[in-house]
Amino acid sequence: MTAVSTKEFSANQEKYFDMALEEQVFVKRGDYIYHILCSNSDAVEEQAILEPDGDLRRAISAEELKKRLHVSIHNFFADKQ
Repeated sequence: MTAVSTKEFSANQEKYFDMALEEQVFVKRGDYIYHILCSNSDAVEEQAILEPDGDLRRAISAEELKKRLHVSIHNFFADKQ
């Protein structure tokens, strides 16, 4: 595992991208730590063409999610009074 600052990463990007092939590389910026995740392009292309599955059939729209969240938030605060 390697952790570097953004300045060090910017100066030596190729080095750290190559390093990410073999080990975990983290870049610290302020209060955040970013993890460089390496995957070959073939894997990304395969994921992009996956067929719909059961999870997609159970999905809800953004509007439905918004409605459900409003009800949940309302109920949460109603119970606190």
